[in-house]
Amino acid sequence: MRVITLQCFLFVALHPLGDAFVSAFSSVLRTRTFYKQSVLGMSKSETSASFTHEEDDGCLDRRKALIKSMGGVAAISAASLSIISSNPSLALAEETKVQKILVAGATGQTGRRVLERLAAKSGITVVAGVRNVEKATASLSESSTVVRGAMIQKVGSVDTSAVTFARLDVVKDSVDAIAQTLAGVDSLVIATGFIPGNPLKMNDEAHKVDNLGTVTLIDAAKKAGVKKVVMVSSILTNGREWGQAKSPGFVITNAFGNVLDEKIIAENYLRKSGLDYTIVRPGGLKAKPPTGALKISGEDTLNSGEISRDLVADVCVASLTDSKVSNKVLEIIEETEGGPKVFNGLNM
Repeated sequence: MRVITLQCFLFVALHPLGDAFVSAFSSVLRTRTFYKQSVLGMSKSETSASFTHEEDDGCLDRRKALIKSMGGVAAISAASLSIISSNPSLALAEETKVQKILVAGATGQTGRRVLERLAAKSGITVVAGVRNVEKATASLSESSTVVRGAMIQKVGSVDTSAVTFARLDVVKDSVDAIAQTLAGVDSLVIATGFIPGNPLKMNDEAHKVDNLGTVTLIDAAKKAGVKKVVMVSSILTNGREWGQAKSPGFVITNAFGNVLDEKIIAENYLRKSGLDYTIVRPGGLKAKPPTGALKISGEDTLNSGEISRDLVADVCVASLTDSKVSNKVLEIIEETEGGPKVFNGLNM
């Protein structure tokens, strides 16, 4: 079986002969067959649904796949994240020895997408870490429009027949209790985050979930012997340190509970924990399928742009098994004509 993963494209961007590789691959990346057979072990129909946008008249809007170097880091197309040309269901097992993965925040908009992708793969055990197992089982199995705090979310159902549910509350549970939940887990995806609601309580909630709760989860992961942690964060999390404290994206996002200031504390804690980590910082999150190519940039480089949660989930899944993103921060948005013009962390 032929498998080309994210690390190959990072190599292309970083290697002195990267331009030659880009030229060789560019024609392949634009073909219809490539798009339909190339992404993370998904079927042809799933690939089309996740990485292209189909208008009402049935006309398929294929975006040109791009590979660029940007500040020494990769900018790659959505389809280039993981190329699997045959027997894709075995790709994860062959790339890594990971056997058990827990997704914390599995009922959230991004967490459920990560869960869905992992559950479709063979050879691994997938655990959904949730606050209430009964409610989570029901909510994941149904498509609905729900109001969560200040946000209206449209969610699709997830096939959880291959998923094990485990209670996990980063606010209420102790390190020891969460460590027991993580027993035997090889890899952890942290997709938790506070939900904006009561303006008088947002600061406290963001502090409890995105800071203290995430730190507790990291401590528990270390105690349980987890080998890999992928954390979903946000671009501009470290905005104060690179002159973005007054940028529109930072000001608007941080107005909700000072969430960026809370997230950076948890990020730094993870980086100092000794665990193998990948921090994924998406731009403004969209529930709709992607309409542009995936752009991956380096740490503290993006201050605007939006991205489909589908692509965020794909990057998280790829990061679990790709050694090239070990102990790295990836900032991700969708390519747009003329460059990114908006950042709206609440665009659900």
